[in-house]
Amino acid sequence: KDIVEKSEQKAKAEVELVETKESKEAVMLELEQLSNFNAELHQSCDFVIKNFELRQTARDEEVEALRQAKAILSGAKFEEFLQEA
Repeated sequence: KDIVEKSEQKAKAEVELVETKESKEAVMLELEQLSNFNAELHQSCDFVIKNFELRQTARDEEVEALRQAKAILSGAKFEEFLQEA
């Protein structure tokens, strides 16, 4: 009777072991995917941070050019506009 019980326990333990290994593989795969996503995101953020000042300067120049164009189209004298700036 003990042999039968121990055999059943062993069989259940083996099933649990297989299920746990499968679960571990799935978790490891998910962790690898998350790690890859993190690396991609980090690279993207680094690019944005690295080029922030350059992009900000370009936007400021665009805004200034639009102000000048608006002033010219509104009939303002360009020389007066340059003196204000």
